[in-house]
Parts: sequence; C-alpha cells; structure tokens
Amino acid sequence: MTIGFDDFLKVEVRVGTVVAAEPYPEARKPAIKLTVDFGPEVGTRRSSAQVTRHYTPDSLVGRQVLAVVNFPPKQIGKFVSECLVLGLPDADGEVVLIRPDQPVPNGGRLY
Repeated sequence: MTIGFDDFLKVEVRVGTVVAAEPYPEARKPAIKLTVDFGPEVGTRRSSAQVTRHYTPDSLVGRQVLAVVNFPPKQIGKFVSECLVLGLPDADGEVVLIRPDQPVPNGGRLY
C-alpha cells in the first residue's frame, strides 16, 4: 500500500528517555512496563513492551527510544499503554528497540 506524505505526517514518532521500567508479570506475554519522558511538549507516557528477551528493566532506564505518541491509550490487562515504543524483529522474531545512535533532545520528532 502506498501512502501520501500527509499520511506520514499524521504519525507522530518522537524520541524519549526511559525514566522507569518494571516487570509486568500479569501480561499474557512477558513484558516490561516503561515510563518514557518525551520532553515538555509531550510529557511523560507509559507503555507496555514485549522486550524481555534482550532487555531487563534496569538496562532500559536511561535509554532513548522511539515511539508513536499520538495513538489513543490502549488497555493492556490492568495497565493503560499511552504510546507505542518501536522496535524491529531480530532473526528469531524478538524485539530490538529502535534508538538514535547519538543522544538527542527528548521530544524530537522523526522526519
């Protein structure tokens, strides 16, 4: 499917820093609850991420990540996810998070 540039602009992908991470054992699939700081314009958002194969909660704190921040909140069990943290599958289909290769200001928008 081909989309127009205006469609791309509707998806707000921003960078943020993980400020808190904790296991989410109640999730159907192993996951980690993340709190991500997207800077003053967007603020702090929470997300549930199925990234337990490559990451521990402690390894995620301080890491910059990319996320879609303009989806509506989604109920995931007893947790409300407020953004979609982005990743790519490794050779086994496990999530590897996307991040900038240099530190950038929180809230920066992908273009």
